[in-house]
Amino acid sequence: MQRDRILIVEDDAFLRDGLMELLERENYLPAAADSLQFARSLLAEADYSLILLDVMLPDGMGFDFCSELRESGFSAPILFLTACDDELQVVRGLDCGGDDYVTKPFKLRELTSRIRALLRRSGQTEYAAPAFLNAEKLTANVDGESVLLTPTEFQLLSVLVKNAGIIVPRGTLLERIWDIDGDFIDDNTLTVHVSRLREKIGKDRIETVRGVGYRYTEK
Repeated sequence: MQRDRILIVEDDAFLRDGLMELLERENYLPAAADSLQFARSLLAEADYSLILLDVMLPDGMGFDFCSELRESGFSAPILFLTACDDELQVVRGLDCGGDDYVTKPFKLRELTSRIRALLRRSGQTEYAAPAFLNAEKLTANVDGESVLLTPTEFQLLSVLVKNAGIIVPRGTLLERIWDIDGDFIDDNTLTVHVSRLREKIGKDRIETVRGVGYRYTEK
């Protein structure tokens, strides 16, 4: 069985070494960078299934690096490691292309749960996606143009489209997409991802049913 490569971008040596040890114990293949410059060089040398990305780094912001990666076509999950749980910071991280975040200090079980969930849904490309969704390239055909989605956005849109015209409860989306055990789920994360999806595919395609969930509507 092929082991997933995970890139850790974190300047705190103690935390970085601890994450390396944790991921090796969980049977992943980790690599670590203490700066954005070093992270770029590692990304040029190998493919990674997931990035653990600190927000504040010596040579720049993780948010800007995340945007840079998404604009270059990098589609693997990005999980932010942040010392700040301020809602605006969290929203900014998700809005620039991040898939999830954990707030320092975090529990090891929480981190590994989120990693498994991200890798699980990013690898789910074998199912029959709706015609306008390309599961291999993680894109959606919107009005004749190919729009790149993150793994989380792709999974979310796929579930909504497969249930077109039907209200999908928020709890169902959180359970099916974020964490199979229903642990460590932040409801605000779903709101941000839906907002981002609307910006990419059109605001009128996803309807909010207040207090219940969301419904995909064909144009």
